[in-house]
Amino acid sequence: MNYWLMKSEPRCFSLEDLKSRRARSEPWDGVRNYQARNFMRAMRLGDKTFFYHSSCRVPGIVGVAEVTRTAYPDPTQFDPNDEHYDPKSSPDAPRWDLVDVGFVAAFAKTVTLQRLREIPELAEFPLLRKGNRLSVMPVAKAYWKRIMELAGDD
Repeated sequence: MNYWLMKSEPRCFSLEDLKSRRARSEPWDGVRNYQARNFMRAMRLGDKTFFYHSSCRVPGIVGVAEVTRTAYPDPTQFDPNDEHYDPKSSPDAPRWDLVDVGFVAAFAKTVTLQRLREIPELAEFPLLRKGNRLSVMPVAKAYWKRIMELAGDD
């Protein structure tokens, strides 16, 4: 199993939104960065991902989701009425993929970005690197384990 982190602005799509769709999975669409797309292409069924709320009052990891369908073409790239439309992409040669994710768990409290920065053993965690704007990134198993411990702290 691999571990990941996926960012979303809660005003656009939150962990609560995903939780309300628990009976089915939800496509993680709109990713328009090649490196993030390639990370999604590497995801496998059952991989776990942290759900990170970004661009909000208190950014941080709020829960866990899992990959329920591996990468396939993101249909928003073909829709000229969608904000993620890409006129250079076509059904014959799609540029952008997505995966489907399903709700696993919500943390009792957010593991804030500030809290993550206070943990010395997370210093090299990609999320904490200056200038990192990727919406999808891998998480090393040691980082996953430590963050799960933080999520369980009282």
